Amino acid sequence: MPRPELFIFFGLIATGKSTVAAAFAEKRGLSYYNSDVVRKELAGLSPQTRQRETADQGIYTGEFTAKTYAALLERAEHDLGQGQGVVLDASYQRKADRDQVRMLAQRLGVRLYYVLCVCPEEEMKRRMAQRALDPNAVSDGRWEIYLKQKKRFEPPTELAPDQLITLSTDLPVETVVEQLSAHLEAQP
Repeated sequence: MPRPELFIFFGLIATGKSTVAAAFAEKRGLSYYNSDVVRKELAGLSPQTRQRETADQGIYTGEFTAKTYAALLERAEHDLGQGQGVVLDASYQRKADRDQVRMLAQRLGVRLYYVLCVCPEEEMKRRMAQRALDPNAVSDGRWEIYLKQKKRFEPPTELAPDQLITLSTDLPVETVVEQLSAHLEAQP
């Protein structure tokens, strides 16, 4: 039986990471955990409850984010321990948070891939405007939050080339998932 794999879809808000991560997890039969959903579960909120706080307030404080990321790691560890591959979907802006995931993967002896989702800012703006009109949207990301994230995002220079996949998400989701799958199949 092959070892389970752990995929981290990360990057700035509105880069399409959740859409691509969910589609990829479904296609590969992997467990999927979204930080927005887990964050709101921990706060006792339904996923669609809109939180209008700015960055660093309410459920978006550093302390609550740490609690959210710890819950993501617990869920990943459980599923990986059962032999089930996992997709984690969160911004993972900080090297320290990415290091926690790396330590978990090393401890469990699973293959780890970081998938950095990127797209042009114009597309991100369009997606945020569209999301604001969607009553089922889970993310609370808005332009002012994106600008703060952009300033504090720590580039993933600590990751080895075989661990980091940069994925442009401005194509249809099926195409992006196919590109990612083809890239993974080409890996040794």
